[in-house]
Amino acid sequence: MASGKILVVDDEIYIVHILDFSLGMEGYDVITALDGEQAIEKARNEKPDLIVLDIMMPKLDGYETCKMLKADDATRDIPVILLSAKGRNVDQKVGFEVGADDYITKPFSPRKLVERINAILGQTSSQRMQA
Repeated sequence: MASGKILVVDDEIYIVHILDFSLGMEGYDVITALDGEQAIEKARNEKPDLIVLDIMMPKLDGYETCKMLKADDATRDIPVILLSAKGRNVDQKVGFEVGADDYITKPFSPRKLVERINAILGQTSSQRMQA
């Protein structure tokens, strides 16, 4: 069973519910935000182990949110997976340029997303043990 805290950020409430359920079943503690401003506040306060971040959102889009998270000393080391309907290579390139650790396009398989999260957190855990 997995453990850790995941921040799920999406303005589409059904996506939030799907991920909350899927990640909760895997054993993760899930916290949610509906826009980029909430995401930054919750990331600073809750210190999640990983953030799943939608790109197209009100207030701050996912690119800008990711850029701000990676520029902040308190949140820069939290892995970010961008989740978006934008699947073109240029969109993914921008995602990695703003600091995303992974990029998954919608529609997506919740099972595949859980596998990617497990892989990233497993890698992050072993890196921390070596530090």
